[in-house]
Amino acid sequence: MDKKVTVVGAGNVGATAAQRLAEKELCDVVLIDIAEGLPQGKSLDLMQAATIERHDAKLTGSNRYEESKNSDVVIITAGIPRKPGMSRDDLIGTNAAIVKGVTKEIARLSPNATLIIVSNPLDAMCHVAYEASGFPKNKVIGMAGVLDSARFRAFIAMELNVSVENTHAFVLGGHGDTMVPLPRYSTVAGIPITELMSKERIDAIVQRTANGGAEIVKLLKTGSAYYAPSSAAVEMAEAILKDKKKILPCAAYLQGEYGINDLFIGVPVKLGKDGVEEVIEISLTDDEKKALMKSADAVKELTEVLKKLK
Repeated sequence: MDKKVTVVGAGNVGATAAQRLAEKELCDVVLIDIAEGLPQGKSLDLMQAATIERHDAKLTGSNRYEESKNSDVVIITAGIPRKPGMSRDDLIGTNAAIVKGVTKEIARLSPNATLIIVSNPLDAMCHVAYEASGFPKNKVIGMAGVLDSARFRAFIAMELNVSVENTHAFVLGGHGDTMVPLPRYSTVAGIPITELMSKERIDAIVQRTANGGAEIVKLLKTGSAYYAPSSAAVEMAEAILKDKKKILPCAAYLQGEYGINDLFIGVPVKLGKDGVEEVIEISLTDDEKKALMKSADAVKELTEVLKKLK
């Protein structure tokens, strides 16, 4: 393969992302984790599966960062997962230290890589990676909107009993309780969902989307979501590796767009070989603007906490 992606963190999200990258034959994959034997074992298992899945992607597991050298994209999933009763914000102190250490190593060995941040609390961890890497803003992206929009789309399809391929949705804002699903921009085969279901049902689906991660944490009891998060990260990586110019909702560093400054917030962006190649500004109603600013304020609070932790 002429492309290389490193996934840091060989837990459920990281290992599943490695599997999806390899089985799509997007790149060779390096899986890194501090747990001795874990990335090596999972990579070997995936290499053996390759003969059945019929792909020639090479997978390498390591406890060292040297194998990640000259990666095109790095997906950072490292950190402690949420447990029942925990908010994403509860993870901030521990995961900030982990993400900072990881990012410094990655930046040293792959100075031209694009970083996709998955670790929670996601928007805050984007700030950590941005500062630790010294990379330009277009090269640090948070995986939030793709996942939240996927959950919204799934719930729309379930509600209306239609193909998920017909559903399209946008979720803006921070990755958490203050996210901003946009029913006006959410459609089924081009038809706005506001024409297909009642406000009450839309409100219920919006609320379920905002609590999408917590619902799965509660059900699993000993872990958090990983199938959809890994798919979301890989969709972003594919857009970058293939220079697809794909419009996806991602956490991007805003400097004036939507009236927001110096914060990572989920907005529609064009993803290509240079990472975030354009922030797409869509028109919002007054209520939607207020909701987005409320979400931005919540992210800003987390960045203030980060400053106190330094």
